[in-house]
Amino acid sequence: MTGPGARLRVEGLTRTYGSRFAIDEVTFALEEGEFLVVLGPNGAGKTTLLKTLARLIRPSAGSMWLDGEDWLAAPAERQRDIGVLSHASYLYDGLTALENLRFFGTLYGLRDPGARAREALATVGLEDVADRRVGYLSRGQVQRVAIARAVLHEPALLLLDEPYAGLDPRAAGRLSDALGALHAAGRTVVLTTHDLARSPAAATRYLVLVEGRARSEGSLPAGDLESLYESAVAAAGG
Repeated sequence: MTGPGARLRVEGLTRTYGSRFAIDEVTFALEEGEFLVVLGPNGAGKTTLLKTLARLIRPSAGSMWLDGEDWLAAPAERQRDIGVLSHASYLYDGLTALENLRFFGTLYGLRDPGARAREALATVGLEDVADRRVGYLSRGQVQRVAIARAVLHEPALLLLDEPYAGLDPRAAGRLSDALGALHAAGRTVVLTTHDLARSPAAATRYLVLVEGRARSEGSLPAGDLESLYESAVAAAGG
């Protein structure tokens, strides 16, 4: 799927480390409001792909466009058009959830960071922990506060790297509910996971990476995702 209206378009994206291909000629496109889940076994290149999309690392080859603009050449101020959740929360344990978000809102230059912080907490269902220090929150709650941080400035594209890591089933379910609410609000999302069972119900598209290469890609729902995933991995010899 490609087209001039794509929010994110990626063509031939490649990243090498010496002679090793971390990602190899990955191509896909997302329209505004779509939700892509990137699946693959550990070491498939999912984190490298997300870091490249976030411009945290440069690709060795390939092109990216965000809202029609060359994303690799876009000025630094356009970085606020994305929100990123990585393996670190970037939250301060000694501050409350609200204080953390208000701080990041100030860094983003938001007009009313306090009000926007409360809105973001409501989006992920955490209004009741606004005044609790992050160091006393559960792993699942911290993850949702971190997502609130990532959407605080209302970015066009949200990039989430393994957000379910370390969560128990109950916390994972609440995270999925929060992601569903974000998608329902029109957010465009790219999420990576190695756990097929935790692919969010809100996902509209899928991409299977194996050894850095896109082995299967399409719309959801489209048949049995588990079978599609297993076939893609088996075909790659994984």
